[in-house]
Amino acid sequence: MAVSADIKRIAIASGKGGTGKTLLSTNLAACISRSYPTLLVDLDVEEPDDFLFIGGVLQKSLVQYKFIPDWNETQCTFCDSCSDHCRFHAILRLGESIVVFNELCHSCFACSELCPSGAIRMKPQKIGETKEFVTGNLRFIHSCLEIGEEQAVPLIHKTLQLVRNQTGNLPVQLYDCPPGASCPMVAATKDADFVILVAEPTPFGIHDFMLAASTVRMLGKPFAAVINRSDMGDDSLEDYCNTGNIPVLAKIPFSNKISKLYSEGSLVFGNCDVMNPALEKIADYIIQLKLNP
Repeated sequence: MAVSADIKRIAIASGKGGTGKTLLSTNLAACISRSYPTLLVDLDVEEPDDFLFIGGVLQKSLVQYKFIPDWNETQCTFCDSCSDHCRFHAILRLGESIVVFNELCHSCFACSELCPSGAIRMKPQKIGETKEFVTGNLRFIHSCLEIGEEQAVPLIHKTLQLVRNQTGNLPVQLYDCPPGASCPMVAATKDADFVILVAEPTPFGIHDFMLAASTVRMLGKPFAAVINRSDMGDDSLEDYCNTGNIPVLAKIPFSNKISKLYSEGSLVFGNCDVMNPALEKIADYIIQLKLNP
């Protein structure tokens, strides 16, 4: 099979944590990279753990920053322009003082740009670190949020910008997204051409899969499902997919050997025949995927 000239950007997401998103992302990357140059990006910046399974030789490390307001008391006229224009309530006047809540700041620069006296300047604040590794035919990037930093989205955006600028020409790109259906997941799927939602056939799994599917539909992204631990529940999840015309790319049965390999930080691909057919099937689907122009 020949890879298309199109670059395939595949986001791997899930409605909830613990469904097997990292299991699929890492092993699918290992499977595809046997034949094609592949990029795996861990965008679950609050809990990045793909590196436990991928490893590789460190190529570069980059400290990432966002910009936050820095108030100059001597220049301030207390006109309230900064606090009036901040949509996120990150800057507030208290008497004869301006208080900045760094955790709420979205680095929109409204306060500094609109300050008539120049009393607000923006200063850099470290939000995390991005590292790039290479192992064989696989290039791996992961970002880790700084301890105490509350916003994951700025670091996700910076990571995707780095991917676009430096590794955007690799033909197959897999984005391991944060779980859930909130802002980090939306930010991580922003550049994707296609989304794979990993789900489990449990009541919580089905409920959160429905939320994630609804979110992806609102984003206008084509998507499909992979059912993990497929033999541990009933058919409700698959019935929901069939009713909603959601393709099920593969079903991965529960296996003690998969659990053991995963707990040891080892790749399942190549070490357990139970999962290999599902990985090959998903890989074929990605390679043959036709993207809209």
